[in-house]
Amino acid sequence: MTGPGPSHPGNGREAAPHDDSHDDASLAELGYKPELKRTLGNFHTFAAGISYISILTGTFQLFYFGIAHGGPAYWWSWPMVFAGQLMVALCFCELAARYPVAGSIYNWAKQLGGPHVGWLGGWMMLTASMVSLSAVALAYQVTLPQISSWFQFIGDGTGKSAAANAVLLGTILVTFTTLVNAFGVKLMARINSAGVAIELIAAVILVLLLAAHITRGPSAVLDTFGLGKGQSLGYFGAFLTASLASAYVMYGFDTASSLGEESKDPARNAPRAILRALIASFLIGGLILLFALLSVPDLHAKELSVDGLQYVVLATLGSTVGLVVLWCVVIAITVCELAVHTAGIRLAFAMARDNNLPAASLLAKVSPRFQTPVLPAVVIGLVAVGILFLNVNQPQIFSVITSIAIIMIYLAYLAVTLPMLVQRLRSNWTPREGKFSLGRFGLPVNFLAVCWGIGMSVNLAWPRAAVYNATGPQHWYLRWGAFLFIGVVGLGGFAYYWFVQRKKTGVLAMHAAVRPDGDTPDSPTPRTP
Repeated sequence: MTGPGPSHPGNGREAAPHDDSHDDASLAELGYKPELKRTLGNFHTFAAGISYISILTGTFQLFYFGIAHGGPAYWWSWPMVFAGQLMVALCFCELAARYPVAGSIYNWAKQLGGPHVGWLGGWMMLTASMVSLSAVALAYQVTLPQISSWFQFIGDGTGKSAAANAVLLGTILVTFTTLVNAFGVKLMARINSAGVAIELIAAVILVLLLAAHITRGPSAVLDTFGLGKGQSLGYFGAFLTASLASAYVMYGFDTASSLGEESKDPARNAPRAILRALIASFLIGGLILLFALLSVPDLHAKELSVDGLQYVVLATLGSTVGLVVLWCVVIAITVCELAVHTAGIRLAFAMARDNNLPAASLLAKVSPRFQTPVLPAVVIGLVAVGILFLNVNQPQIFSVITSIAIIMIYLAYLAVTLPMLVQRLRSNWTPREGKFSLGRFGLPVNFLAVCWGIGMSVNLAWPRAAVYNATGPQHWYLRWGAFLFIGVVGLGGFAYYWFVQRKKTGVLAMHAAVRPDGDTPDSPTPRTP
């Protein structure tokens, strides 16, 4: 994948070739020298963001959960989550324009809140990324055996054989994404862009096909199935639980900016890519969910809360069309996994470059042949496979950890939006001149982003049996798993940073920008926003 040009549609449409020296100068201001090759255009950055969100992966994986806990009315959580995440995305757009750098969450938190906040935000995001890589890989088991029993390599797909087969399929997928990321960003971008194009086309066609089979009016999405009776909050409590099905999907748009050091004109393209990825996911995903509810032959079929959208597609469109759609879902899962892995690699590279991880000099080394950090790709892949094997004998614990990983991503986002709000209140924040800016709307948007992040983090972490102890026997440590696990990861990680890593922090000499006098800085000094 090369730079903009007529033979590569979607790579950008600049009237003249973009001068990379301006982008490299912006990077030098942050204390780093350019090492990653700038080959990605406008569509590539957009594809990175939308493939992480992955409309088909998320909707097909979690539709059953929303229906089971909120009924058709759970659909309204989709626009609710979009509205909240849009506030976050708008803040990220200003940051992507000002700090177009790898490992966006880590570097943004560091610039806004200082090195301690930056490390904690990066640590949360990195841990969550490795768990998410495992969680997305398990989605193969949800779809591939429904296409053909041939993909059920182990057992009959029930009990422990399903978990074991899920680990096998997931390991194959993680191995694939590890190899692709290790061989360079150009190969990753080619596969990712092609996969996203197929996913978008398939999603739009699915919307049209479902629309053609509508059998009931829009009032169906007001049906609560009587859920919430007996709960202290009534249906609102059931709705908050069901909303997790939407909250688990609509994140990861920051990946579009995490490739800032490999993108053409990232200060311009990354903000656009973030918004386009989020808005496209909201519109297309929302229509798929809506038309699925309006077209399914039996809205009260028990399969809706068991097999989810897979059942809707097969029952409404027939087996032939349904199988084609499911193959597109497999492609969507693959590129989603690729995007999650890519984002994790850039984050690990950014933290290692600041000597903020063990064996930092090795993790931050860029392959001269592939011009990408190879070791982080391998290490993250191995950790993800190790986490996958936890699913063989402890699928309930794995589901708890997976849910917690999403909370950690929301908390990592808070590590950016909250310090940004503090900087605004102190009148210390100034958007990059001539680039994306919220203007006078910046303060209210930032305030809403923080409120949303806090509220949704509490909702995600709430000790519900339906989420954290779905099957018996009941254990208090599973119900309170979010607080326990995040406490251990957060406090343990920060203790390591404070007592071990903190005194070592500083841009490694081999990655530091060269000063005009030909020298390199001894250590980074967080820039004042």
